[in-house]
Amino acid sequence: MNYAIIGFGEIGQALAKAFARSGIEVSVATTRGPESFASAAAAIGPEIVPTTLAEAVKADIVFLAVRYESHRNVAKALPTWKGKIIIDVTNTYGTSPEELGGQPSSKLVAQAFTGGSLVKGFNHLAAAVLGQDPTVQGGRRVVFLTSDDDGAAAPVAALAERLGFAPVNLGKLEEGGALVHARDKIWGPLIFQDLFKKEPRAI
Repeated sequence: MNYAIIGFGEIGQALAKAFARSGIEVSVATTRGPESFASAAAAIGPEIVPTTLAEAVKADIVFLAVRYESHRNVAKALPTWKGKIIIDVTNTYGTSPEELGGQPSSKLVAQAFTGGSLVKGFNHLAAAVLGQDPTVQGGRRVVFLTSDDDGAAAPVAALAERLGFAPVNLGKLEEGGALVHARDKIWGPLIFQDLFKKEPRAI
């Protein structure tokens, strides 16, 4: 299984640091050419491979770390996303409920990525926190996952474990997922909550 991060702003770079820290190779792309951010990628580590958008979307699991407004442009990079998992790291603070049709934003993102399986995740932490070593305070930093596709949530949870995080599945997008979605100018209750899962003590 291979991985890509689309977007190399603060969140994209924080995710890249998690891959580098774990020694896992990941492709990184933006709408610009890879030469425009190659030096920043190299500064994070050799595991971070700058590439074109056309190449990055060939990955099995793709992190969507762009502005919500840009997700449709990324989706157009492939005619079908069948067999691929998209991890939606976008946030829609300030976007009106009317614009979203009363749905969680990830529902609309999923519709744009025709044929793909979507998991909302890694979006509730600020970039400065997401980029830190998640193994602290006697446990691991929690990342919340939510999806309407249980088959997609499982490999994303496994990847989160490999990256050192403690994945917590909130269930469906319109159920537990509401806790990590912004609506208008209200953040979901779990957004920015920096939680840790401690390892159980041997009895």
